[in-house]
Amino acid sequence: MATIHSLILASGSPRRRELLEGLGVRFQVRPADVDESPRPGEAPGDYVLRLAIEKAAAQARPGELVLAADTTVVVDGEILAKPLDDEDARRMLRLLAGREHSVLTGIALHGPDGEAAEVDESLVRFAPLSDAEIDWYVATGEPRDKAGAYAIQGLGSLFVEAVEGNWSNVVGLPVPRVYRLFARLGYDLKDFRSSPRT
Repeated sequence: MATIHSLILASGSPRRRELLEGLGVRFQVRPADVDESPRPGEAPGDYVLRLAIEKAAAQARPGELVLAADTTVVVDGEILAKPLDDEDARRMLRLLAGREHSVLTGIALHGPDGEAAEVDESLVRFAPLSDAEIDWYVATGEPRDKAGAYAIQGLGSLFVEAVEGNWSNVVGLPVPRVYRLFARLGYDLKDFRSSPRT
C-alpha cells in the first residue's frame, strides 16, 4: 500500500471541517470546484455520489488521501440544493414544513491505491412553520448556503422534530460511514488523529 503523507478534505464546508476536527483528525482543506448542476433525469442518490467522486478526483495528488462529500435534501423527488436567493429559501422551507424529507450525502475517498464511494440517507421531520417563522429564519441568513435552506446544527434545529438515521449525515458528513469507507481502502481513520499533547 502506498504511503500517505496527508489527508485532504476537498470541501470548504465549515460543518464538515468541524466534524473531522471533533474526531481529532489531522487534515488539510482544499475545496474542489466542480459543476454541481444535476443532469437531466439524474436520481438524487446518483447526483450526490457523482459530485463526491468528481470533487475527490479533482483534488487527487500523489501521496495524498482525498475525502469529498456532497449533501442534498430531497422532497417529493425534488433535489433541494443551496437556495438561489432568500425567496428560493422561503419556497424550500414551505415545502419542508410539517412533513418528512430525505437528506442524502455522497462521500468519496480517493487515494493512490484506488477509490471508494457510498451514499448515506437520513430522514428528517420538520415541524409545521408559519410564514412569520419562515421569514424570521430566512432573515437570519443561515439558510443561504445550506442544502434545503436549513442547518440542523444551527437555528434550523428549532424546527427539526425527529431524525431517523445518522445525525452527522444531516450536517453534511456521515462520520460512521466515512470510518467504514477508510477501512474499505485499507486505512484506519484513527491513524490520522493528531498525537495527544503531553
